[in-house]
Amino acid sequence: MSIKVAINGYGTIGKRVADAVSRQDDMQIIGVSKTKPSFEAFAAQENNYPLFVAKAEQESAFNEAGISIAGTVADMLADADIVVDCTPGKLGVNNKEMYSKAGVKAIWQGGEKHDPIGTSFNALTNYDDSYGADFVRVVSCNTTGLARTLYPLEVNWGVDNVKAVMVRRSADPGDSKRGPINSIEPVLNVPSHHGPDVKTVIKGMNIQTMAVKVPTTLMHVHCNIVQMKNIPDDVNSILEVWENTPRVALVDGVFNTSSTSVKSMPGTAEIMEFARGLGRDFSDLNEIAVWKDGVHLVDGLLYYYQAIHQESDVIPENIDAIRAMCELEKDNMKSMLKTNQALGIN
Repeated sequence: MSIKVAINGYGTIGKRVADAVSRQDDMQIIGVSKTKPSFEAFAAQENNYPLFVAKAEQESAFNEAGISIAGTVADMLADADIVVDCTPGKLGVNNKEMYSKAGVKAIWQGGEKHDPIGTSFNALTNYDDSYGADFVRVVSCNTTGLARTLYPLEVNWGVDNVKAVMVRRSADPGDSKRGPINSIEPVLNVPSHHGPDVKTVIKGMNIQTMAVKVPTTLMHVHCNIVQMKNIPDDVNSILEVWENTPRVALVDGVFNTSSTSVKSMPGTAEIMEFARGLGRDFSDLNEIAVWKDGVHLVDGLLYYYQAIHQESDVIPENIDAIRAMCELEKDNMKSMLKTNQALGIN
């Protein structure tokens, strides 16, 4: 059975989801949408994705640019089983009524709030909640990163409390309109939205978060302090659990000849340079990178740092959400394995 997938919004996330869907053997892209004839619209045409516009009056601008249009978003939805909404954050939820009237299932991204959609998704932590669901939100890149490393700790030792600081990139690499350029901006609301968001996919997690925005475009970094109910024997037992957790990658911060990886990646620049050599679409790193030599147990508390490639860690989550909602696979680990193999995630 091949599920017909529409992508509403072919931007940073949408183009990645489209390519990821095209690599699966149980789903297919039936169309993507743009509102303006940007370079991404030309890329969609080069990739042979049928291109649709939000409104009929937008078509003339595409025609003038030499881009063929297959119709409107309404036409695209008429042929779809499910739509992945990758329109700008806080706007996508306005499309819910349109999707409902079209009779298609819909996935939103983490820029939307949980409540209007009702179900939030992370493949590792709460896949079953979305099985057969009509409307689902894949949580944000930061929430995905926290969930992937905290959930194994909860399962193996129990978590009493988490305190985390998000050091956030200021913009995606392709966005030249955002800042700050020469400033560090704290998020003055406490908790930041990340902590409450984690609770939508890990029920009962006690977590408090803060965030700052810094002038870089490569990755986010999390500084995490975890108090567990049962203290692990040592750091190695924690590393072993993470090493066996899908979509978590352990890296060395300094050159270590005793390590099996002997990769020196002291910062996000080195991690992304390494990712560029993996040969994946867009040079992405879908895994959460955890610095092995930055993991410490001190007075019963776990300290660790992790890096999140904000453009790509949610991409496999969208694929698994499609599989759960369309009831293609009941078991979350089987779905994750299938997705990972198709995307080249080890």
